[in-house]
Amino acid sequence: METEKIIDLFLYTIPSLITGLIAYSFFKIHTKNEDGRRRFLLKKDMQVNSLPLRLQAYERMAIFLERITPSKLLIRISPISSNKTDYETLLIQNIEQEFEHNLSQQIYITDKCWSIITASKNATIQLIRKASLLEKTDTANKLREVILTEMMERRSPSDTALSFIKEEVSDLW
Repeated sequence: METEKIIDLFLYTIPSLITGLIAYSFFKIHTKNEDGRRRFLLKKDMQVNSLPLRLQAYERMAIFLERITPSKLLIRISPISSNKTDYETLLIQNIEQEFEHNLSQQIYITDKCWSIITASKNATIQLIRKASLLEKTDTANKLREVILTEMMERRSPSDTALSFIKEEVSDLW
């Protein structure tokens, strides 16, 4: 009789345990799905709000790169005197000032893109310094001429970075 009671107890508890485990697994799956749905909706809302800011950052960085392209930089900034060192300093200061003006944009663009933009800025400065060190460069106008000649022979660092920005923005769609 006692074994019958134990068997009856098992017969009542086993279906209850199975039902409880199934309910627990369904509840766990449901809460996981709800959490995923909430995260998706939150991410979607954030993208709607942040996409215009990101695009604006890419636009500003594209303008920065266009402004420091040596051929455009030399047209926009005329030498104050014939001293090549003064002109070199003026060009580099202008590039640095443009860069500092856009420093805050780095939080909206990828680290890789920011690194490429920084490398482009540094390469442009290096190009100006190298042109200034040449023996044939003795005046500010000669410095302009040497830099422009160099740009005719090869692609500017800004163009490479600008191509990367265009590629990255196209991936946003």
